[in-house]
Amino acid sequence: MDVVFLSRLQFAVATLFHFFFVPLTIGLVIMIAIMETIYARRGDEEYRRMAKFWGKIFLINFAVGVVTGITLEFQFGTNWAGYSKYVGDIFGSLLAIEATATFFLESVFIGLWAFSWDKVSPKLHALFIWLVAAASTGSAYWILVANSWMQHPVGYVIRGGRAELVDFWAVITQPFAIVTFAHVVSAAYILAAFFVMGVCSYHILRKTHVAFATKSFRIAVTFALIFSLGNILIGDLHGKEMAKAQPTKLAAAEAQWETMKGAPFVLLRIPDEENERNPIDLIAIPKFLSWLALGSADAEFKGLKEWPKEERPPVALTFWSFRIMVGLGFLFALVSLIAFWKRNKLESAPWLLKGLMWMIPLPYLAASMGWLVTEVGRQPWIVYGVMKTSEAASEVAASQVGFSLAAFVVVYTLLGIACFTLIAKFVAQGPKAPPAEAK
Repeated sequence: MDVVFLSRLQFAVATLFHFFFVPLTIGLVIMIAIMETIYARRGDEEYRRMAKFWGKIFLINFAVGVVTGITLEFQFGTNWAGYSKYVGDIFGSLLAIEATATFFLESVFIGLWAFSWDKVSPKLHALFIWLVAAASTGSAYWILVANSWMQHPVGYVIRGGRAELVDFWAVITQPFAIVTFAHVVSAAYILAAFFVMGVCSYHILRKTHVAFATKSFRIAVTFALIFSLGNILIGDLHGKEMAKAQPTKLAAAEAQWETMKGAPFVLLRIPDEENERNPIDLIAIPKFLSWLALGSADAEFKGLKEWPKEERPPVALTFWSFRIMVGLGFLFALVSLIAFWKRNKLESAPWLLKGLMWMIPLPYLAASMGWLVTEVGRQPWIVYGVMKTSEAASEVAASQVGFSLAAFVVVYTLLGIACFTLIAKFVAQGPKAPPAEAK
């Protein structure tokens, strides 16, 4: 295995592990802020308990997310020196803003929120967590703008053999970045909502902390319904932007080999990458793919054969990742509708509660598949159409990258076990009993 492949594998491992914690942090903090706001307005202690309980899980996720995020940024210097040298003026400025502005504010207000219970008024304490939520979302925006620039580079010129920024506004406001941000953040809200619903289902089934779990469930299921339905529409917009900016990726995601006017959408398809064909193509909806991606039923959809083999992404991995992500997205919408309908009579629907417990990992899987489509589908480019991944890697020995990759796997495995064990412990214990019950 060469240094480029090992560097890609190491970055993939680090990114996917890091992203186990980011979406739950982004989504959970909004629900905690809503819970605290209700407490500040009504004085209902149950919502204070809810904010404290979910806040513990939020803090664990935040801590591990910070640690794993730092290692990602170091890899741009250690493993991807060619990339950093070529586009550092653009990419580095975006990461610098994220670190010095939004992440700094997020960390400050998390500290204020975590250590000021009973020391400030409920309204001020609720304001702290809303500021955390705003900074957390802002941090996600800058990271996703940086990634979107790699997917669809704008606002730059090549000068002196390097990419230099000439239009910062174009970089941070391009439609590709905005739709990507909306898509990823909505997915984070869905993940957090299903996590909360799964945990609440566990306690309702065990008949422990039922009032607490029911109130938490109602907030979470509202989130799940709004964003699972909304993300279907946002995903459609994202696909249309992909068709404009990255037609090769979209062709790979649909395993469309031939260029066609009025391309059909095939529900059941199995790609054969080696022979550039699909041996199984069943249940086709005429002209639907052209309409869905390009806005016209008669539009020409470019197939993969329009590009040389060396400029195509891995088709099978991109195709199946995309299908799994989309399929799970529709599943989340369906389950959210059922759960919302049953939200006031949960104890009479044990089948739903059991299903929601087992569904906790599925939004994580969907998010991971989405990132596989994003990153694998961009290959062989690290900056789409500008710089190839093979040109971006550091000139280091493959053995060095292999050693660090093995170290990452070992350390992250131990960290993951410790983190998820701690979260499982808090989940099983549930919230602290109210003062009257504690006596």
